[in-house]
Amino acid sequence: MSGSHFSSLPGPTASVAGAPPGPLPAPPPCGVPAFPPLRVRGGSGHRLRRAVWRQRRSMAAGLALTAAALAVSGLGGGGGGQDADAARGPAPGRASPPVRLVSAPVRIADAATVRLLRPGDRVDVVASEGAGAKARVLAEGARVEQVPAASAEGASGAGALIVLAVPRTTAADLAGAGISGGFAVILC
Repeated sequence: MSGSHFSSLPGPTASVAGAPPGPLPAPPPCGVPAFPPLRVRGGSGHRLRRAVWRQRRSMAAGLALTAAALAVSGLGGGGGGQDADAARGPAPGRASPPVRLVSAPVRIADAATVRLLRPGDRVDVVASEGAGAKARVLAEGARVEQVPAASAEGASGAGALIVLAVPRTTAADLAGAGISGGFAVILC
């Protein structure tokens, strides 16, 4: 085929027979019907917010009912079932009640060691029956409540008296052991 055959086809700038040169005319307009305006009542965002609000209220009501049921049954730790708890004994997962501390006066054999102590310090109290006897720890981590003033302790050969906060059973052990021997303290 020769190249002249393709040159006779109309191109974008070529004119169609009988049409003026230039761009092609647009098609005649067709009518687009008139639509009434759309009106959205409340919108989907409002419905979504309302649904979330209802869900939150129902969740809060469910949590309140659960808390009330736990309080009544005594499982939540808030009273109500204390008689049943006492009959069963302590549960394995529950913490024991806090230990009540008492003040116990203890005479430390070395008055110079007592000068190192301040109220609030933690000490271990060690007792020894004599020079050759094995020492034993009577109280671990006891909190020092009071120490004597420097002038009150003087150069006494009997040591110095301090006051410790310990459980009642430990206070009884300290009082019994204090009769027969002297005590020493270890700062914790």
